[in-house]
Amino acid sequence: MWDVFEHRRVARQLKSAPQEVLKRYEKWKDIVGLSGPAGLGKIKGFHDESLRGEWKGHRSSRLGQQYRVIYKTLKDKVMIQVVNLSPHDYRKK
Repeated sequence: MWDVFEHRRVARQLKSAPQEVLKRYEKWKDIVGLSGPAGLGKIKGFHDESLRGEWKGHRSSRLGQQYRVIYKTLKDKVMIQVVNLSPHDYRKK
């Protein structure tokens, strides 16, 4: 089992996200909680990928055509840290 921790800004970002994205995010959290990033790789719809540049060390999964969830895996603690949920804006804030 993996623990999923959300940054406090994610709660605000979820309020403005469409209902469809919220449902996919909840499904994403279920999959990550049970099988971690390896489980996301088996489901092609999420297009899970590692990021480069400013976001090196983070990963991204698609929640829709536009929305992405950006997260970081901390293997020594077996947890996922959700950093950002945005309409495809990868600039660090």
